[in-house]
Amino acid sequence: MTASTTYRIAPSILSADFARLGEEVRHVQAAGADFIHFDVMDNHYVPNLTIGPMVCKAIRPHVQISIDVHLMVSPVDALVVEFAKAGADLITFHPEASPHVDRTLSLIRDQGCKAGLVLNPGSPVEHLDWVMEKLDIVLLMSVNPGFGGQSFIPSTLEKCKAVRKKIDQHVSVGGQPILLEVDGGIKVDNVATVAAAGADTFVAGSAIFGAPDADGRYQGVFSQFRSALSAIRQ
Repeated sequence: MTASTTYRIAPSILSADFARLGEEVRHVQAAGADFIHFDVMDNHYVPNLTIGPMVCKAIRPHVQISIDVHLMVSPVDALVVEFAKAGADLITFHPEASPHVDRTLSLIRDQGCKAGLVLNPGSPVEHLDWVMEKLDIVLLMSVNPGFGGQSFIPSTLEKCKAVRKKIDQHVSVGGQPILLEVDGGIKVDNVATVAAAGADTFVAGSAIFGAPDADGRYQGVFSQFRSALSAIRQ
């Protein structure tokens, strides 16, 4: 990464206190969040059931930053439209969950949202090869999707380097910029290593919402994340 790289932190509300969700998202925005990460699970594509468009619509008035919706669902397309209506800004999905990946990416963009693919730990990076021109973001799962609080899978670092190379090659021949996001087990003590492997956007759930902040507003943990990332520029 270069000295001009912009690093983005995306708190995952999967780890937030749902009894006071509006307050939680306002606090992380004030503390310096760049995105609000929204994990959608259907108890079909992944073995868990979480939240839908109604919750996205409910939190939309509470934040001005982008809502980053990660669809762990199958089928995908109907929920793309519903989340776009509910206020999503970025929508990502798993290629294994859509029979027509190119069509689903186009659908997301047609709704006025940024579009992306999510690669599980066992998903090949070649999923990206034929749709690079339709991607605004690539999300690498550094845990197996379905539950928060899991440990980072180390092999994600090599995959991150491989995807960074693909993105850089795409941009070098005139392609659009593409964010490289990593989700799963991201903490203050490993975020710099993940950044060094090529990521520029970091989803953190329990590391943020479970942090022992003295004021309860997450300023401290965001400061730690920013300090760790600033070391990459040295």
